[in-house]
Amino acid sequence: MGQLIGILVIIAVVFVVVRVTKRRAALQTQQRLAIAMEPVKKLTFEDITALGEQLQNLDLDLTGRVLDEGARADYQRALDAYENAKQAAEVMAKPDDVGNVTSIVEDGRYAIACVQARVNNQPLPPRRPACFFDPRHGISVADVQWPMPDGQMRDVPACALDRERVMAGAAPDSRYVMRGSQRMPYWQDRNMGPYARGYFGNFGPMEWMFAAWFLPDILGGVGMLAEGIGAGLGDLAGGIGDGLGDIAGGIGDLFDF
Repeated sequence: MGQLIGILVIIAVVFVVVRVTKRRAALQTQQRLAIAMEPVKKLTFEDITALGEQLQNLDLDLTGRVLDEGARADYQRALDAYENAKQAAEVMAKPDDVGNVTSIVEDGRYAIACVQARVNNQPLPPRRPACFFDPRHGISVADVQWPMPDGQMRDVPACALDRERVMAGAAPDSRYVMRGSQRMPYWQDRNMGPYARGYFGNFGPMEWMFAAWFLPDILGGVGMLAEGIGAGLGDLAGGIGDGLGDIAGGIGDLFDF
């Protein structure tokens, strides 16, 4: 009878140790993810603020103008995108959420461009991706050659001013982020992959161009996952070992008794 009780105790304690260790590993992974997402979320909130400023400037441009049905629809679409982006940003919790927000921002910027074209009696702009060097620059006007993180020269979308700079051999007006103490263009930070996918991932044939750009993010995510799993398994093994050691000692005491 004593042996049966001891075995049941071992099973129960191992079960508890496994559950507790799994929870600890999941918490550690969530904490790592939250830390990695902070700069990405900051960038996304800045883009939403920029969209709001663009809407304010649009309001000034529209003062005293009569909008036709198309302009009113596009203007409402831009307003809705701004509100939706703010709401979605407040609940960002995982990388895919960031891409959803920047996709909404991209749609809002295109709607603003459509309003501007309509009120100035110009053709609607083609649906092109945002400027690669800084999506806040708005819709790109052409592609330019630029070295990507994989070392290859790629055609990337550029706004009019950045296209002019690159063609003249000057540096584009790139968006920079901080990674630790290092300042770098946002596309060199592997954690910015979800942010970028929201702007560029919906343009079908362009996706393969950015595969090398997104690869470091994917590998970084796998590395983070592997690190979390490794840490969790290490804690699990240590926890089980400590638990079994305590149980063995307890069972020994039980049989001595």
